[in-house]
Amino acid sequence: MTDRPLTLMAVHAHPDDEATGTGGVLARYAAEGIRTVLVTCTDGGCGDGPGGVKPGDPGHDPAAVAAIRLQELRASCDVLKVSDLEMLDYADSGMIGWPGNDAPGSFWQTPVEKGAARLAELMRYYRPDVVVTYDENGFYGHPDHIQTHRITMAALEMTTLTPKVYWTTMPRSTMQRFGETMREFQEDVPEPDPAEAAAMAEIGLPDDEITTWVDTTAFSGQKFDALAAHASQGENIFFLRMGRERFGELMGMETFVRVKDATGAAVPENDLFAGLR
Repeated sequence: MTDRPLTLMAVHAHPDDEATGTGGVLARYAAEGIRTVLVTCTDGGCGDGPGGVKPGDPGHDPAAVAAIRLQELRASCDVLKVSDLEMLDYADSGMIGWPGNDAPGSFWQTPVEKGAARLAELMRYYRPDVVVTYDENGFYGHPDHIQTHRITMAALEMTTLTPKVYWTTMPRSTMQRFGETMREFQEDVPEPDPAEAAAMAEIGLPDDEITTWVDTTAFSGQKFDALAAHASQGENIFFLRMGRERFGELMGMETFVRVKDATGAAVPENDLFAGLR
């Protein structure tokens, strides 16, 4: 037995990702007395600047954007009661095909072994019982999400730790509801072309392939407020437009695929810490 608290480590790509995919579990497990560690890999410098100025447009200053987003990230962590925030502080690579993908020093251009070694040091320090990150496609193909997946899985191999490891995902049934809700709240959303629709249909997993369903409905208000803390990116955060009640209905269940486990806990499960307490 040990006095060390049970520990959850969530590894994310950008400021605001922590709230979208794992805000509920971070808030829920913090409330249960579990240590919650957030590792954010990039500075978010490819986000919108003041007034909504876009990356590459005149007046967009990545360093200034990164400074604003760090303040917002800390505010989000306060809302979610995150115990420890660690920044790897790589330069944001931007969306797929953006010039930042090829920029020297960007996260996408960082050797996986280099990023993984830094993350492995954090893992050895915090000794997480549960690690959460993205799948090999970064859920929807964002370069920094893919790189986050790569360094997380490589870092685990560099340690002797045996945490339960989860990838965030979304049930296809919920993805369909998202599409319907987006059209409800954004009348100008065009119908996707067939290729885009086919790609969207591949995001997430069939419901019966999801191993872990964590009910975080009681913490959906914190999750909403954590997203709202990222005010500079509000134009890009669709979920804020639906209001608290609809947000709670749609975002109250967080879902994962368990990919590593030494506990033997049965699946499907409703607790990331099943078998550990």
